[in-house]
Amino acid sequence: MAISCTCIIILMLVPLVFVGIITDAGTHKLSPLDQEANALLSISKELWSNQHNNVSNRCNWPGVNCNKAGSITLLSPPTPSYFTHEFRTQLCLLKLNFSVFQNLVHLDLSEMGLCEFPKLSGLKKLQHLNLSYNYLEGELPFTLLENLTQLLVLDLSANKFFGSISLIFGQMSSLTHMNLSNNLLFGEVPFTLANLTQLLVLDLSQNELSGFIPDEIGKLTNLLTLDLSSNFLSGPIPEQIGYLKRLTSLHLHSNLLSGFIPDEIGKLTNLLTLDLSSNSLSGPVPDEIGKLTNLLTLNLSSNSLSGPIPEQIEYLTRLEVLTIGSNRIDGCIPKEIEHLLHLKVLDLSGNAISGVIPSAIFIHSSYIDLSNNSLSGTIPSQIGNLSYLDLHYNNLCIKNRQELEFAIPFCYLDYNPFLDYYECDDHLNDHHNKHFGRSLVLVIILVCVTISLGSVGIGICIFRARHHGKLENKAAKNGDLFSIWNYDGKIAFEDIIEATEDFDIRYCIGTGAYGSVYEARLPSGKTVALKKLHKTESENPSYYKSFCNEVEVLTEIRHRNIIRLYGYCLHNRCMFLVYEYLERGSLFCNLADEMEAQELKWSKRVNIIKGTAYALAHMHHHCPSPIVHRDVSSNNVLLNSELEACVSDFGTARLLDPDSSNQTLLVGTYGYIAPELAYTMSVTTKCDVYSFGVVALETMMGHHPGEFMSTMSKPSTQQLLVKDVLDPRIPLPKSRKDMQDVVLVVKLALACLSSDPKSRPSM
Repeated sequence: MAISCTCIIILMLVPLVFVGIITDAGTHKLSPLDQEANALLSISKELWSNQHNNVSNRCNWPGVNCNKAGSITLLSPPTPSYFTHEFRTQLCLLKLNFSVFQNLVHLDLSEMGLCEFPKLSGLKKLQHLNLSYNYLEGELPFTLLENLTQLLVLDLSANKFFGSISLIFGQMSSLTHMNLSNNLLFGEVPFTLANLTQLLVLDLSQNELSGFIPDEIGKLTNLLTLDLSSNFLSGPIPEQIGYLKRLTSLHLHSNLLSGFIPDEIGKLTNLLTLDLSSNSLSGPVPDEIGKLTNLLTLNLSSNSLSGPIPEQIEYLTRLEVLTIGSNRIDGCIPKEIEHLLHLKVLDLSGNAISGVIPSAIFIHSSYIDLSNNSLSGTIPSQIGNLSYLDLHYNNLCIKNRQELEFAIPFCYLDYNPFLDYYECDDHLNDHHNKHFGRSLVLVIILVCVTISLGSVGIGICIFRARHHGKLENKAAKNGDLFSIWNYDGKIAFEDIIEATEDFDIRYCIGTGAYGSVYEARLPSGKTVALKKLHKTESENPSYYKSFCNEVEVLTEIRHRNIIRLYGYCLHNRCMFLVYEYLERGSLFCNLADEMEAQELKWSKRVNIIKGTAYALAHMHHHCPSPIVHRDVSSNNVLLNSELEACVSDFGTARLLDPDSSNQTLLVGTYGYIAPELAYTMSVTTKCDVYSFGVVALETMMGHHPGEFMSTMSKPSTQQLLVKDVLDPRIPLPKSRKDMQDVVLVVKLALACLSSDPKSRPSM
């Protein structure tokens, strides 16, 4: 990843140790066992600490195995707990030589921070070589590997190797496992890999490989796992894939593959996982999919597949995950899907599916996303143990909304034309268009409000915003009562006044961009947050516009990581918004407080960043028109009691118009604003991406990364370790997963901070 005008090198936080062999001039006079003993003794302090300095007992050290003669056959040093910057720099300059260990069968130096490829000459018995998760770079060193004729397992993943995969790798005919994933390799997948007929696992994922998948891939008939995902592979899926009948896992997702899914895919009857998502595949889902009766996970999402879901889906009786979202699938959800008794995740969102929802899918599943379709009818009362249900943007008649929202933790039902209309006819179908449905629900809501309050009517913000582009404040008849819209119809204006003692300062928990935030415990026991405009603010046109803007945006989107708007009040006494209450407050405050910051362990911080990313991705890519927040900051990321993130404060957000230049005033929080806004004044989703990068770094560092970011813009030859920028108030991550996640977050955050918007990734 390149950052303009900087030579700062970001290095993995994983502790680094030297595993080299140091011998003196007289070593050659020693016996092979003494040479091995001396070699281990020279590095015992670094690798095994002083607790394991008895070299005569080396065969009992952790990560060391010996044969009956006492010669070492396995070396897998434990990951050290600490090292200094100076020590690491010194080790990186040394070349590592393992030629002493002539009987070595298994060498695992993963996560050791190696910078130089070790010398492996003479290791004729070596079968297992794992150098993954290091800093090895340059072209793949085939010349150092070609003499390892007994090698079965080669794992060079998660390094910095670049260049092409040489054709001569096809000569390593003994290999059963080859993992070159997560590097910088480019060029084509060499057809000579077809010579590796003993391969059980081939993983070339997360590189920059291009070209077609070679037809010769079909010769690897022993393969159990084939992973070519996250590359730039193009062209069709070769029909020869059908020869790989032992495959249990096939990952071709996140490429540029096109054409139809070949019928031959149905010959892979041992498949447990099939992931072809995020490509450009077209045509129908083949009926032959039904022959994959052992399948547990089927992911065909984010393609251009068309036609109906085949009825043969019923034969996938072991299926647990079915994802076909973001395609052009039409027709009905086949009734046969009810036979999938083990189905836990069902995602058919973003298609053109019509008809009714089969009732049985609610009983067994825990996650269902059918949003952005043309489904009609009602929702059955039996919902099993659903934890996530998204049905927004359909034509459904939802009679039991309160019941569903109470029973399902994450339930999204908005944007159905007959939402909450309790007299809707069960026979409503998709002949009722959305325009008619929205008009009808508007009339019903207005009538109910008029009857219950005895007023001449009020402006319903969401519909005025949707149809006229702004909100209008119609005065209530007596000016004293006001029912909060869209909160179960049970909260009166007086409830809010009483709960906050007329917005007493004691209930104020913070301030936003254009108002104060209050905590209110309602008579029902429910706690909500209120953002209130003071009188002077409500009379300010810019604040009033922000208020209306927030209502407009938050009624357009519903997502588990976006603050939920329960309702709002436009009243001659005051104006306020009613939100869900998030107990832990802002990310900024949690990072600033010493005790709360220590509670934010690395896994929690990574999840906070993930949640923020999910929210922005939904706004940018999953809404009818892209929505740009324009004020992403740690103050506007709120945390619930489980430390899950919700993006808040949409007063400056705006919908992007594809037919305009999207010129904007400079808004946002200083220190988070994308630099191009200062001179182009044109807002894009990449502005939010930049702000997200700042928040991600801030979460990892424990404070705003202003000083660190300023060094990025200056030429420097300084080497910087990731561990040196992490929040020192909590221990460095110890597990491999946490280490990997933290490094990935820092890497992505820096990519988001590129001065060139086009170089930043999308959410």
